[in-house]
Order: sequence, then structure tokens, then C-alpha cells
Amino acid sequence: MAERFWAWSVLLSVSAGVAWLVHAQGLPAPASHVTPVAPIPEPIDFDRDVRPILEAHCWKCHSTQKHRGDLRLDSRDAVIKGGESGPAAISGRSGESLLIELVSGVDPDRIMPDEGPRLTQPQIDTLAAWIDQGLVWGTEVVVPAAPRYELALKQITVPPASAGSQSSNPIDLIIGSLAQEIDASSVPVSDRLYARRVFYDVIGLPPTPSELETFLGNPAPDKRENLVQRLLADNRRYAEHWLTFWNDCLRNDYAGTGYIDGGREQITQWLFEALYNNMPYDRFVSELVNPPSNASAGFSKGIIWRGVVNASQIPPMQAAQNISQVFLGLNLKCASCHDSFINNWKLSDAYGMAAVFAEEPLEVNRCDRPIGTLAKAGFLYHELGEIQPDAPRADRLRQLSALLIARENGRFTRTIVNRLWARLMGRGIVEPVDEMDNPPWNADLLDFLAADLFDRGYDLKKTLELILTSRAYQMAATPSAEKFESAAPFAGPVVRRLGAEEFVDAVRSLAGIWPDKSDARIKVPGVDGPYPGPIRAGLQVADPLMLALGRPNREQVVTSRPGVATTLQAIELTNGGVLDSILRQGARRWLSEYPAEPRSLVIAIYTRALGRPPTDSELRDAVDLLGPTPGTAAVQDLLWAITMLPEFQLIS
Repeated sequence: MAERFWAWSVLLSVSAGVAWLVHAQGLPAPASHVTPVAPIPEPIDFDRDVRPILEAHCWKCHSTQKHRGDLRLDSRDAVIKGGESGPAAISGRSGESLLIELVSGVDPDRIMPDEGPRLTQPQIDTLAAWIDQGLVWGTEVVVPAAPRYELALKQITVPPASAGSQSSNPIDLIIGSLAQEIDASSVPVSDRLYARRVFYDVIGLPPTPSELETFLGNPAPDKRENLVQRLLADNRRYAEHWLTFWNDCLRNDYAGTGYIDGGREQITQWLFEALYNNMPYDRFVSELVNPPSNASAGFSKGIIWRGVVNASQIPPMQAAQNISQVFLGLNLKCASCHDSFINNWKLSDAYGMAAVFAEEPLEVNRCDRPIGTLAKAGFLYHELGEIQPDAPRADRLRQLSALLIARENGRFTRTIVNRLWARLMGRGIVEPVDEMDNPPWNADLLDFLAADLFDRGYDLKKTLELILTSRAYQMAATPSAEKFESAAPFAGPVVRRLGAEEFVDAVRSLAGIWPDKSDARIKVPGVDGPYPGPIRAGLQVADPLMLALGRPNREQVVTSRPGVATTLQAIELTNGGVLDSILRQGARRWLSEYPAEPRSLVIAIYTRALGRPPTDSELRDAVDLLGPTPGTAAVQDLLWAITMLPEFQLIS
């Protein structure tokens, strides 16, 4: 393999994850005593001394809303009764009380709370004194429910444009014409940078030199709007690009678990045609939830796993989890085993959604143990309507589909416009995008986009066009962050890395080397014969390069990919065989066009890769690298160096 030529140094950070194992069964019996705590002779006042401790550290998991381990700590009777491990406290005997043992950390493997800050010694002393003084309770405890964003859409009145306003786009007017939350002195990015941004966001490819030159030479004042409309009308390339996003969301792939033995079904042809024809989003979701044919049935069918499967992963429960996450932006995974500890959803809610899809009566399991009751089919938001639990499955699916896409279900439209905003801007109006009960940084903007989508007949391209032509989208990009606060103010688009498929397509576009056939096995509407045009990475089974760059295996729903660079990516980008092969073939192709013209070769490569000619110093260094008679290895090194540039790898 050719020795690498580096023009820029790349800083990579390594992210690591920590997994926690939670015991489903009760804890072992408490010890007979714990380390003595400092006595407090003064009378303990519950509301003044004890309630703040329980509220800050205990009620999140042990209250009316959630009672982990069957333990509630929101009433005196509940504390004495305890949970799966017995009484939480014994009046007058703190040294024998499980609550004091757990908060004291006698056993490092059994500490409460298991998340968040530990109790201080004075707090432990206070609880112990409260128990020793008879567990005297105070005023009635009302534990507030976790926040839930309202369902109904709001009709937002768009403010009029002020004198001297730079934009009439409703997005810009809602967020203050970029004068309040955004620096009023900010100016749109250059035409060259805007074109690169829009090409990647709409069709997933960089502009060719001729496409870019045509756009740059266009004197029309509305040329940016015209470019957006032209790219959105490029149905094939639009569908090829957005197929990747929806494959992630809908767990659709071309190979992998379940496809060989029939435990899983592709929806590739249906999905491609839906994107190609810009199927209205309400119909798109309706055909996934209530499939009119087998063409779109694979998503709700889920994956039939081999071997023993936890009750929370049976196909009907997968359907409930996936539909709730993708189309409503909520997490039912915890509630599929027990009442959720992270939101308001209960076990009965998850099983109610799962029962809609069940072919037979569905028994409820708590932590994989049957509890002796059957699930009753129902929709998560009962205020929107009910599903007839005794109706045939086909009728239940039809009822669920109607409730999902109902005008009154603003959660449905808010979720998809938030995903599109996050896709184009690098962060959502609500963050994370799968926690739609979190506060948006601009509620009026979220409601406007959601209502506008409904008013335009669920045309996603219209929403994309509105965002892409806003002055907000055209601002200079800001540095990325690993995690965004949901309500943090908007400061412009975020610098984004090319996705795995986008990077591979950009490299292949630079090299001029494309695969011979598609693994997706799709037909373009109205086109007979082999698949036209280049075979994009999104139409291929994942290779080691795409996997290293973050393409998921799609056995789980993935609505957003991590943006943090990893060591594996660095290894694959510097020594991977896939990239080496593409660039070696590309070097030969470039040499065939410029066999003895190193200067012209460098200018052509830079123009193709970055949309600009090289600077004087770049040209000088590259020509020196190639030498008077460039060989394949030298040209490959030049290509490799350029593909490692932040300018090549980032959308800024």
C-alpha cells in the first residue's frame, strides 16, 4: 500500500459507552444492621427536612408515577410496606431499615440512588433520625408527572417583515428575522458553499464542476431558490439519497439477520418508489402501519428472531416500539418490560399498542414474567380516540393508522418536521429527536412547520424547500457538539460530517469509479433494463468502510447517527482496503486523462473534490509530490490526502 501523504492533521476523539445491568428480580434480604449514623436529638420535620431529600433523590423511581421494584416512597404506609425486598423502613429502628442500608452504600453493588448524586452524610443522618422518631409524615405528597408536550397543533401567525428585513421566509420571520436570537450582522454563506451544502442535503452528492460553474455564473437574484427546486425535482437522485435515512429509521436493509429464513422482509422497492414519487407523508405512514400489500409490510412485521426471545422483543412489541419512536418521537422500550422510569408510559400502554398488531391474544409480561392478564389493544393518546380491542386485526390496524395521521395528532407532524430540521441543520428544534416531550428552542417555529406540512398535503419536499431557502439555513455553520441542550438558542446550522454513504459517494465521484451492480435490486419507475446512472453507496450492502463510518446494521431503529470520530474510523481511513482500492483505481483513471500534465491534473482534482482550484501553495506542494512524470502511487497519495481534508469530509 502506498505511503500516505498528509496535508492536514486530524484530531480524533474516542467515545466509549457504559452499560448497566439491572436485576429484574427483587434484591436480597437486607442486612441485620448498618453502620451507626450520628444521632439527631432535635425533632425532624417531614416537610422541611425529609421531603426535599425524597423529592430530589427518590421519587423519580419510587412514587405513584413509577415504582421500581414495586417500591413506593410517597406515603408512610408505602414506606413501611416496602417492595419486592420487604419493608423499606422499620419505625424506630433505622439501623435495621433497608432504606438506610441502601443510601449508606454498605454494599457498593446496592446503592440508592443508582443514578445521580449520592446522599450526603447529613442527609443520611436526617433520614435515620426520621425513622427513629417514628416516620412522622407531613402534608399530602403529590408527585408531578413527567412533562408531556401538548398534542394539538397551534396555528401560528407569522410576524410581518420589518423594515429592512433580509428575508420574507416564514422561518426567518418567526425566529426574529435573524435580529434577536441570531446575530443581525451575519450574512449568508457564499454561493459556492451554499451549493455544496444543498447538493449534499438534497441528493447526497457534491456538485460537478459544470453544475457548480453554471450556478455560480447565474446572475438571477432567485438562483438559490431555483437550485433547490431543481434538485428536489431530481426524483431519482433524491430517492437514492433519502433512501439511506429511511432505511435507518425503518430497519430496512439488503442483507442481514432474518432475510435468509424469512424472518424479515425488505420494503426497498416500495420505499424507493414512495420517495421517487414524493408520496404524501400521511399516506406513507399509513401504508407502513396498515400495509395495503406485502410491499410495505416488512416494517411492522419486524424481525422474527431465532432462539429464545425476551417478551419485549416479540414482533408485535417491536411494531409498537418502532412506530412510537419513528412517527411519534417517544421511547416505549422501558415500558415494554415494566412501567417506564424515564417517562410516563406504563407497561399497559406498550402492550396496548402491541396488541393492535397481535394475531392472537397477547399475554402481558412484566420483566419477562407473565402476570396473568391479556393486553387490551389501544392507542397511546386516548384523548384522540380508541381502538376497538375485539375488532379483527385488519380493522385495528386501520383504526391505528387513522389516529396516527389525524389532524388533531400534532405529535405526528411535529416529529417529522423536527427530524427534517435536524437533518438539515445538524440539531433539532427539539433535542434529542426521539424525546419529543422535551421543550423546543422555538415552539412557534415547530408548530408552524408542523401545521404548514398538514396544510400543504403532507408534502415533505415543500417542508425541505422552506428550510433550504431560509436565511437561517444559509448562515455560516457553527461548531458541532456531541450533545445539544434541547432549549439552547439557535445560532445557525451546525458543522456536520458527511455520512458514511455520502463520504463513499464523494470519494467515488472524485475517483470516477462506481460499482457494477446494485444490491438493492430496485427498479426506477418508467425505466426498463439495468439500473441507470452510478450505483450509489446507499444501494450497496455495507462494506467495512461504511460500517466504520457509522452505517448501522439496521436491526434496531436508528433515527440519527453519532457524529463523534472514533479510532476505528481513523484506522479504516488510513489503512482500509476499501478506500485504498477505490483511490488506486481512481489514480489510474486520472492518469489516463492527464498522463504528463501534473499541473493540470492537480487543478482538475482539486476542482472536482472541493469545488475550487488549489491555492498557490497547494498547487506547488501537490506538483512537487507528483513529480514531472506522475505514477499511480503518487496520484493515489494526492487523492488520499485530499479526502482526509476537513474541507472534503465536512458540510460547513
